[in-house]
Amino acid sequence: MRYTTIQGDTWDIIALKTTGSEMNMGRIIESNIRYADTVVFGAGVVLDIPETTAAVNELLPPWKRGAL
Repeated sequence: MRYTTIQGDTWDIIALKTTGSEMNMGRIIESNIRYADTVVFGAGVVLDIPETTAAVNELLPPWKRGAL
């Protein structure tokens, strides 16, 4: 998948928007290493977003894990 930045995007915001979790920020940075030094993006930068799998938190009760 690809994502085109808007003015003010940061890595964590991009991860949240595209994968649903800020925890995937590192994988997105690794896939776009040439922008690794960028803290705040301007508009129009096209980034590659790697496929992610949702991690299941085993500490959550079943109804919050989606496993009933």
